[in-house]
Amino acid sequence: MTFPRIASFKTAAELRAHLKQNKIALELDDQVQTGAGAPLAQSYQMQNGCTIGNRFCILPMEGWDGTPDGRPSELTLRRWQHFGQSGAKLIWGGEAVAVRHDGRANPNQLLINENNLRDFVALRETLLSAHPGATDDLLIGLQLTHSGRFSKPNDKKRGEPMILYHHPILDRKFGLPPDYPVMSDDDIARLIDDFVVAAKLAQRAGFAFVDLKHCHSYLGHEFLSAVDRPGKYGGSFENRTRFLREIVAGIRANVPGLEIGVRVSAFDFVPFRPGADRIGEPEPCEKPYRYAFGGDGTGVGIDLTEPKKFLDVLASLDVKMICITGGSPYYNPHLMRPAAFPPSDGYQPPEDPLIGVARQVNVAAQLKAHRPDSLVVASALSYLQEFLPNVAQHIVRTGIADFAGCGRMALAYPEMCADALAGRSLQTKRICRTFSDCTTAPRNGLVSGCYPLDEYYKSRPEANELSAIKKKLAA
Repeated sequence: MTFPRIASFKTAAELRAHLKQNKIALELDDQVQTGAGAPLAQSYQMQNGCTIGNRFCILPMEGWDGTPDGRPSELTLRRWQHFGQSGAKLIWGGEAVAVRHDGRANPNQLLINENNLRDFVALRETLLSAHPGATDDLLIGLQLTHSGRFSKPNDKKRGEPMILYHHPILDRKFGLPPDYPVMSDDDIARLIDDFVVAAKLAQRAGFAFVDLKHCHSYLGHEFLSAVDRPGKYGGSFENRTRFLREIVAGIRANVPGLEIGVRVSAFDFVPFRPGADRIGEPEPCEKPYRYAFGGDGTGVGIDLTEPKKFLDVLASLDVKMICITGGSPYYNPHLMRPAAFPPSDGYQPPEDPLIGVARQVNVAAQLKAHRPDSLVVASALSYLQEFLPNVAQHIVRTGIADFAGCGRMALAYPEMCADALAGRSLQTKRICRTFSDCTTAPRNGLVSGCYPLDEYYKSRPEANELSAIKKKLAA
């Protein structure tokens, strides 16, 4: 497929014309306002009295660069320093942190425990010290996770999956036999206790909230599609949300004063695969396709009936911080991370990536309209490149969502948020062009970073390794 590069649009009007011509439902403002009255500069008042100083949010971004025992490395500290330098006042979890060893997505994922607690204190303080201006209106959380089906705690090349049910496509795609064991209810109960302990440690380390990760096909997300699982954690919607409800209850009872957020894949599609010319196409599936939370049964459509019920459950638990995303990086990455260039294990975009951006923004809008009392963060904006601030302002100004999330852009150009707020010209040579090297590198056992644009990563030995890997793959 062919579609114009974002850099080919010189004005907001040109981009708007393309969107209109191709019937892509995405709006943007012509000019990004600055000053105290600018939409993106407005503070947000939480129900607990906490003030968040502007409407930019840094989304969780991992580097696969912790130590084998789960501590932050120099690379981790540098990334969190950049999160602080961004000027964004909401830091949504920093990055995924495993609550126990067997839930690590790679042997270098961060792991929170008593032995590592001081390192997490230092990680947060690194971010704080790098933040420009006041920090009393800066809200920093920690994302807690178990990687479930995609756990690789001991070897970057060897999966040690922990699954909730046998998925008819994913089992085959990732080589799980029919008799592979599923987690028992007792296993899940122990894991719930581990999440509560991790939340208590996060509070002791100074974090204001924890994100209970329910996205991107990791374990929390898999619960939401466990329609075939017997017992109290599967089948009905009530049972599929029990894991979340029991963690929240445990945190409320044992960690008073800690806020809770949830980043959720509010929709999913069937897994995709490379087709003709390596363009992504959906895997064949039996209809109705039952394993996509927020899916309409076709495998490639959206029905937000259950995601709206999920937000109702969160509201009943007094969980009002929600970060909206979709899909999975492992089997349909174009949904969650619209990009012009795929990672090494991906496929060519099956659609103009702007459609993917619009899809996520419109889902966020519908969920915000359903629960207007909740704090909602919109994601998938990095593909917009120069026009990220223009769309971000429209999102906040019109109430589509309360915060505009920055993910990959925070690796290449974290100061974009601060520059947009101050009215400074954007540094175009640092803008993420969605080359996907930050994903290709960890998929091949290297640390993640912006190798094309960040001089620091360009000079590292991994840059040469990555270049060789990409040449081999291209050949």
